Amino acid sequence: MADCVAAMGSQRIFQPSRYNLHTPITASKTYTQMNSIVLAFQLLSIIPIPCQFIASDKEVSNACLYYPLVGFCLGGILMVTAMLLSSSLTLNVLAALILIVWVLFTGALHVDGLADCADAWVGGIGSRERSLEIMKDPASGPVAVVVLVLLLLLKWSLIQSLLQQQQFIYLLFSPILGRLAILILMLTTDYVRPAGMAATMIKFFPVNVAIVLTVVLVLLSQYAIGLSPLLLMLGLLWLIAVQAKKRLGGVTGDVYGASVELVEVAVLAGSVL
Repeated sequence: MADCVAAMGSQRIFQPSRYNLHTPITASKTYTQMNSIVLAFQLLSIIPIPCQFIASDKEVSNACLYYPLVGFCLGGILMVTAMLLSSSLTLNVLAALILIVWVLFTGALHVDGLADCADAWVGGIGSRERSLEIMKDPASGPVAVVVLVLLLLLKWSLIQSLLQQQQFIYLLFSPILGRLAILILMLTTDYVRPAGMAATMIKFFPVNVAIVLTVVLVLLSQYAIGLSPLLLMLGLLWLIAVQAKKRLGGVTGDVYGASVELVEVAVLAGSVL
């Protein structure tokens, strides 16, 4: 089985694939955007995409713009699953199935970020360096486990509630806005790891396009699901940014991941308000 390799500066992403295709770095503009889409799905999902290419810095940075697209695909899967099975499964079983699909689609990437942040916020009190060090530790402590259990229980309960109300549209927009949260933090908060994987993304970040995309998605979301979920989302992101600046001086990849999970819950909570 061949490896699908996307080289990002000094970083490399390896994903299994049955194919071995090559897209040259001097590709056309269309290929450049397709490469960015592939990178977005490789990073934020477990979807196997058959390809092999070397990504330029611009392609790596532009991949951020397609994070909400990854959320749209995930949300579409969740919404269709709920609509198709709502009449054949009990609410608690269907909510559990949707939650399992939700976590598996991402490979638990964002859950891992939340776990690292939970450990760092407790174990690194009073020390920026200690907090950053804990975030790099792959092991999860009891605080992380408790936080994840509570978050997943809350998410499961909220999914049950919106299924009961047949508010399936929230299953579509929650993953979209969760990944839009990364763009908003990139626009508003400094990234503190100069050697981190997101460093290249930040360096060549397409700010103007990201601002337009953010405004469009916020307006579309307000029309589709109302104002309450957006207010919860923006208030939560403000709190995350403030706390991250206070503790770390800015954000890290783990903070991005944690923001996805927390914003998704906030949007779901908007369905019961």
